[in-house]
Amino acid sequence: MYFAALLARTEDGWEASDTELDDVETLSDLADLAREASPDEDTVLVLIEQEDAWFGVVRVDGEEDPRIYVSDAAAAARSSYGEILLTDELLGRDPDDGDDLDALDLDGTEDGEADEDDDAAAEDGAGIAGAADVPHGPVGDALILDDLGVSEKELRLMSTDAVTEIAESLGASETLETVR
Repeated sequence: MYFAALLARTEDGWEASDTELDDVETLSDLADLAREASPDEDTVLVLIEQEDAWFGVVRVDGEEDPRIYVSDAAAAARSSYGEILLTDELLGRDPDDGDDLDALDLDGTEDGEADEDDDAAAEDGAGIAGAADVPHGPVGDALILDDLGVSEKELRLMSTDAVTEIAESLGASETLETVR
């Protein structure tokens, strides 16, 4: 079960809106959705939570590049919404690595035969493109909410109901509950 909400900071406080991510395919789409929530280029937070597995925060400040924090990259890699957040840059990958023919493993199984490593990866959920090198644990900008009153330590300690905890820390819990 997923929950996603937008929190837009305005001069009157935080405004919340729930959001459907069905039409969002890329981080750029998500950033555009966040920017639409605040015509004055104020700070907008996209909060995404998968029950007891992981949560993510995307922060968009005007036209700046979005900042991202994901609580557990390996868990998020098994989620279509998590995959949107886990960019090559966030994971420290070179996006051109996949185009290097020297890096391909041509072991004779490329004709559709699966080898044992592929079977094992598929069974443990790492069969998603590049998921094998996705770290367990948090990735991204742990200081994403620091100037808003949520320290890096507090963010890293959040777990089961992180979206509510973040909203409480921001003074936006009542606002968030209106869309939950």
